[in-house]
Amino acid sequence: KKKWLPGCVTGDTITAIAMTEPGTGSDLAAIRTTAVKDRDDFVINGQKTFISNGMNCDLVIVAAKTDLNAASPYEGMSLIVVEDGTPGFEKGRKLDKIGLHSQDTTEMAFVDCRVPQTNLLGHEGHGFYALMDKLQQERLVCAMGSQVGAEEALRLTIEYTKTRTAFGKPISRMQYISFELAKLATEVEVGRAFLESLLIDHLEGRKDVKKASMAKYWICEMLNRVVSQCLQFHGGYGYMEEYPIARMFRDARVQTIYAGTSEIMLLIISRQLGL
Repeated sequence: KKKWLPGCVTGDTITAIAMTEPGTGSDLAAIRTTAVKDRDDFVINGQKTFISNGMNCDLVIVAAKTDLNAASPYEGMSLIVVEDGTPGFEKGRKLDKIGLHSQDTTEMAFVDCRVPQTNLLGHEGHGFYALMDKLQQERLVCAMGSQVGAEEALRLTIEYTKTRTAFGKPISRMQYISFELAKLATEVEVGRAFLESLLIDHLEGRKDVKKASMAKYWICEMLNRVVSQCLQFHGGYGYMEEYPIARMFRDARVQTIYAGTSEIMLLIISRQLGL
């Protein structure tokens, strides 16, 4: 904490977390990266991909198997901190994404990467459970970003339809468009009310895996519905990069994929319902 947290707090130290691998996404327990003890060190070998902040990070927290003979795939995984510049830690290419162009997302490789055992974060073998505990908070953050994105897309579109005229009047006065905007506004308000109730629970220390998963699923899907329809109401201008709605459309798509896909959220919800 004394070594790394001050820089993390000030923003001088950029961090990343390396979980996803070329053959392992939603099934985190199936990672193949290993960290084998050798005297006072861990020797890490493996590949990671889709790592946010991967190119610019000063520290990366690596999910790796430290016990290859663990009784369960959910055991034997640990979190190990690797500093930029450590021999054997290789940052790969910056991935060319559809959206989120301002955020670097990269591949990583660890080839006999040696770090001291003191770089272990938390308890050995408890990495999977630590990640699962904090992923609920990450999903709330995704829901927050999606909610604000939907609100802004709707605001821009209402403003645009009031000024864009067709057939002698603003298109916002056309019944179909006004009704559709009313539907979108209703979805946005429902999302805001649900999210705020979850944030109150979170700030008061109450955890609800089911509702956090519902928020990640529904609000991120709602964002995609909203931006798609809002782009449509911009007409040809919505397809032009100079209009903010075009970027919103591109950036929204990943929200239903990262931090837990919509399908995984539905799986979690159904299990929480006892199904």
